[in-house]
Amino acid sequence: MQYKTKAKKSLGQNFLQDENIIRKIVQLANIKKNDMVLEIGPGLGALTRYILTYSNHVSVVEFDASVIDTLLQNCQKYGKPKIFNEDFLKFNLDTLRVEHQQKIKLLGNLPYNISSPILFKVIEQSDKIIDAHFMLQKEVVERIISQPNSKCYGRLSVVLQYHFDCNMIMKIPPEVFYPKPKVDSAILRLKPKTNKLIINDYHFFESIVKQSFAQRRKTLHNNLKGILKELNVDPSTLPVNTKLRAENLSVEDFVSLANFLK
Repeated sequence: MQYKTKAKKSLGQNFLQDENIIRKIVQLANIKKNDMVLEIGPGLGALTRYILTYSNHVSVVEFDASVIDTLLQNCQKYGKPKIFNEDFLKFNLDTLRVEHQQKIKLLGNLPYNISSPILFKVIEQSDKIIDAHFMLQKEVVERIISQPNSKCYGRLSVVLQYHFDCNMIMKIPPEVFYPKPKVDSAILRLKPKTNKLIINDYHFFESIVKQSFAQRRKTLHNNLKGILKELNVDPSTLPVNTKLRAENLSVEDFVSLANFLK
């Protein structure tokens, strides 16, 4: 494995270099030969090499053109992934599904500085994926899997848990990266829910969740009073107690609230 390319701090790059950890991550993804796999931000190909040994249909989306030659060199003995030198935030998964209308497995050691936008992009295309296995800052994973009445519970928790079953499946120490980050990491598994709650207007649901958490210390009554006034709704008629804070509401509560209002 070659590490000729210097990690770019501006892109949040930290390259995996512990072979045992790398193998374990790919094994946990449970990839089959005919699975269509897309790796986000492969960097120098640490994960890509092993993904290629499991699947015949491997693609990668890499924003940084300067790492692609090294990536291909590192993968040479294992196979050749299809490379998209693009920003994943502008990438449409249908690009991969032109020939085979099958769902996709996502993997990636996500740049920590843009992990939230990437996760929201995955949400947009959740109907096109089998599952996702992402390496993220451990603190972010803890937020995503947290439950109501927790200080970690927030907008990201609610929206991701609406779409997916979310689990932390592995903790990873800083020592396995180059350069070594200042934080611990973890693997997040996202599995699309088969029995999602019905929402009348998804974008409205998202906006209600966002506004409810706008100021965490304030009650729902204070955070939503503008919307309630605009819709001419009496807070006492709502299906949730507006004296509570957003962190006290379950995903189901937010769905009920959004559906009641619109």
